[in-house]
Parts: sequence; structure tokens; C-alpha cells
Amino acid sequence: MFFFLFGLSTKQQYLGAGGTRTCPRCHNTTQWQRMRQFKQFTVFFIPIARWKRRQFEVCGICGTSVAV
Repeated sequence: MFFFLFGLSTKQQYLGAGGTRTCPRCHNTTQWQRMRQFKQFTVFFIPIARWKRRQFEVCGICGTSVAV
């Protein structure tokens, strides 16, 4: 019997506090959060490859994201 566990997923990492800006959606001025998002391929729960990396900031009130 042979088991082969693999997976494809999208992960997000918190990178710290972003800039203070006014949100284009909710029009509130607040501290935004800096995030990194990427897709990854895993084999037996070990990450093998990552691609489509991007960084963005997220509004702390409504969740709107803006590319950095």
C-alpha cells in the first residue's frame, strides 16, 4: 500500500504594522496591517515550492487590501 500526501494552498503571513492611511472603501483613517500572500505546494506537510508572492496592506476596520 502506498500513501502520497500532497497539497496546494494559499497562505498569508502577518509582517507587522503598515502605514496610517485613509481607506478608499470605508473612509476611515487607521493603522493598516502589512501582509504577505503566496501559494505553496506541500508533500507530507513539508513546503516544497512557493509562487505568486505578493505584499499588500489591509484596512483594520473593513478589510480592504491595497498592493504595496
